[in-house]
Amino acid sequence: MVPDNVLFEGGAGETVRRKLLHECDVHTLLRLPTGVFYAQGVKANVLFLDRKPASETPCTRELWVYDLRTNMHFTLKQNPLRYEHLQDFIEAYKPEKRSDRVVSERFKRFGYDDLIQRDKVSLDLVWLRDESLEDMANLPPPEVIAQEIVDDLEAALAQFAAVAESLARPSPASD
Repeated sequence: MVPDNVLFEGGAGETVRRKLLHECDVHTLLRLPTGVFYAQGVKANVLFLDRKPASETPCTRELWVYDLRTNMHFTLKQNPLRYEHLQDFIEAYKPEKRSDRVVSERFKRFGYDDLIQRDKVSLDLVWLRDESLEDMANLPPPEVIAQEIVDDLEAALAQFAAVAESLARPSPASD
């Protein structure tokens, strides 16, 4: 499981993505809604990969991405993510015979050449139009929007608190 920034940040993140795509068969990415596994407000993803023996050619041939985030609204208390919400992904995943996978509205295939040519080898792959951003009539209820804002702010505050705490600790060299 990785937070969103691991999919698109530059520098070391790009290096890790290139290495993963080359040395492993990174075959599936499940884009999860906000706050499911990490701190509230943090968008998580599950990467499915198989480690392969060293090879001159990249091990990843295609990456299938399932978007369980766009136009989906879950909250930790009022509308939590449940097993039934994952049913379509489970059926589409087909671990025994991935060649039988079928493109759908939420499940899409991306070839290695397309991935490696993206800016910073970004795996932040989005193709679904977020209806809530385009049509004011389809916005989630105000309490859902408010909770998402609270979740984002709490996640940011927790991250800043962790940074402040790490800066306050004496460094090992000063002992």
